[in-house]
Amino acid sequence: MPIDPIQLKIVEQRLLWLSHWMIHHANHIRPKVDGIKIGGHQASSASMVSIMTALYFSALRPEDRVAVKPHASPVFHAMQYLMGNQTREKMKNFRGFGGVQSYPSRTKDIDDVDFSTGSVGLGVAITSFASIIQDYIKAKGWGSDAPMGRMVALVGDAELDEGNVYEALQEGWKNDLRNTWWIIDYNRQSLDGIVREGLFERIEKIFDAFGWDVLRVKHGVQQRAAFEEPGGDRLRDWIDACPNQDYSALTFMGGAVWRQRLMDDLGDQGDVTALIERRSNAELAALMENLGGNCVETMAETFAAIDHDRPTCFLAYTVKGWGTPIAGHKDNHGGLMNNSQFAEWQSHMGVAEGEEWELFATVQDPDAFKDFLAGTPFFAKGPRRYFDDKLNVPTIAIETSREISTQMALGKILDNLSKGESQLAERIVTTSPDVTGTTSLGAWVNRRKLFARSEQADVFIEHRIPSTAKWEFTPEGQHIELGIAEMNLMLLLGAAGLSHSLFGKRLIPIGTVYDPFVSRGLDALNYACYQDARFMLVGTPSGVTLAPEGGAHQSVGTPLIGMSQDGLAAFEPAFADELAVIMEWAFDYLQRVGEGQPDERTWLRDETGGSVYLRLTTNPIEQPGKRVDDEFRQGAIDGAYWLRKPGPNCEVVVAYQGAVAPEAIKAAGMIGEGRRDIGVLAVTSADRLNAGWTAAQRARSRGNQAARSHIETLMSGLPSHCKLVTVIDGHPATLSWLGAVLGHQTIPMGVEHFGQTGTISDLYCHHRIDSEAILEKVNGLTQGRTLLGVKAD
Repeated sequence: MPIDPIQLKIVEQRLLWLSHWMIHHANHIRPKVDGIKIGGHQASSASMVSIMTALYFSALRPEDRVAVKPHASPVFHAMQYLMGNQTREKMKNFRGFGGVQSYPSRTKDIDDVDFSTGSVGLGVAITSFASIIQDYIKAKGWGSDAPMGRMVALVGDAELDEGNVYEALQEGWKNDLRNTWWIIDYNRQSLDGIVREGLFERIEKIFDAFGWDVLRVKHGVQQRAAFEEPGGDRLRDWIDACPNQDYSALTFMGGAVWRQRLMDDLGDQGDVTALIERRSNAELAALMENLGGNCVETMAETFAAIDHDRPTCFLAYTVKGWGTPIAGHKDNHGGLMNNSQFAEWQSHMGVAEGEEWELFATVQDPDAFKDFLAGTPFFAKGPRRYFDDKLNVPTIAIETSREISTQMALGKILDNLSKGESQLAERIVTTSPDVTGTTSLGAWVNRRKLFARSEQADVFIEHRIPSTAKWEFTPEGQHIELGIAEMNLMLLLGAAGLSHSLFGKRLIPIGTVYDPFVSRGLDALNYACYQDARFMLVGTPSGVTLAPEGGAHQSVGTPLIGMSQDGLAAFEPAFADELAVIMEWAFDYLQRVGEGQPDERTWLRDETGGSVYLRLTTNPIEQPGKRVDDEFRQGAIDGAYWLRKPGPNCEVVVAYQGAVAPEAIKAAGMIGEGRRDIGVLAVTSADRLNAGWTAAQRARSRGNQAARSHIETLMSGLPSHCKLVTVIDGHPATLSWLGAVLGHQTIPMGVEHFGQTGTISDLYCHHRIDSEAILEKVNGLTQGRTLLGVKAD
């Protein structure tokens, strides 16, 4: 699209007004409810408005994808409002319930958001992983017709403090990154101060080291024209040398102070003085604020000049708060124009009272402007959310005739899939942060190979050196090997988990990670779930069951993470057949989309789908034999089933989750020698049990007295005097709530402290989660009641 500076300037001014009016309306006009500032980042929006205008209304095409700087969300929403993709009602309710969101959200905003942003740095980094996924899809026969676009991040300069940005740079270099733009709003102001002098010179070297082109966009059209005037070279040298704090302060103080400072520093009664004196105070201020990032024409020309697919970083110099009365003030990050400032600015912007929400309030030729908007390529095809059909899920089965760990079972299930020709297997993409072999993905990778855009042979094979790992890189490969950074794993899973929407081709991403290091990627994991990305995260090995590795490699709190993370269904199966059932269900669950009513059998909203987290272990345990009954299969999916059904006079139920199954079963046998009708509850997902229980309680509070969750149904036959003992290789709070379901006395057992090295039996004994400890707890319950004068049943 040819650059039209006049129409682009009109768009820029419309977006500047609408974004700031929306914030002002929310903070100063809409009735206050809570008595606290609503906020909205006027200054951060102003510094981005020229960049976003040039990008969206000149440079972008529908196949391009953008992660918008969180604090520029008002500009994004104003743009969508201008284009008819956002409603006035929601704009008026900015940061209110049901209104446009504080930061762009794929799931909560109605406008066309590509990537949710909010946790700074993550929106930046996910664009590089989305580009890698785009290349992955394009390299496959079934993906050759997918559109190829640029993955663009609009970046606040303070976001470059985030370490995950540099982890992503390294991973991009290893994967031959391309078609990625990062546009840095270099306003040199953050929440607490001014960016240090010379910082970007060092950052620029980092980008250069990882193969990025770096373009400095420092001077706008007005400044470049002034530099051509006599004395202009000295003005340019002064601007380039001016410290960040000085430039910000002078901008806030305005034209008269600019004049005084420039005359003091440059006045020579000659060319430079004449250059300054040819301009009024307002014109001089406009000239000094005409940095490259605040010049829509300069930004459009810069974007249009890129004719390659190399990753490119644009360093766009801007003034924070540009074009407003709070421009340059060091407190403007969270500051707002007050009523008198805004009234004066409204007059300056030429917006008549009562026309604040009008789209074309200040446009002199609305017809020409509408024609320009209608011809903007990026918006020409309407919303750019793609869809892809669901994949059929083959039957998932595994031989359980011998001892096996759930981690080994995962490897066998994937290996079996790799041997077949199902469409599901074709669309699986696995990834791991440098722990591929030790998380049992080796057999899958040997058959399905590693992904790279160009062939890379395995030197060990070429030289006939024996190895169980055949690491052959090829465009047909289905495993993306990552470095050791867990943040990158979660970001890649997020990008791959959105492929059906971003690129119109569904992937089934499976990422494996050492379970204790799930915590290292939590921010990015939460970010992926917030976007409703769909993936399977496998944490393995887990718990103190990983005994010889010691406390640094033993997870304790991850079951609670699985329970608390929205958008993530967490499972911890003990047996291989449970894992097979869960994975078969999960492959379908990852693909579901819906907004229907909850299943009244469980009160879970399974039709909406989501991602899945599997917590697995390395301990081979004896399997229970072949089980095919529907009660077992459905129970494994719903979160629990009776491994040993309690009788009508049950005194004790042992409820376990995960690898401690043998200890719980052994303890139940010992308890059963002296007590009647002992029950053993096999919990596969405390997360789903708890979610269904709380949902059923909400339903009852709203009048549906018949609402019963799965766990309530399972426990409904237990006598009131029955005791619950819960046990898990993880934090005991994971299962401790079970007693609250129907009011049974409960003793939770688990791991509350860092582990240490030893054998499994050593650590189980140390943390008191072995069969002897379970038996001791049960005996203690009875003795305690007797000592209190209560007759034991």
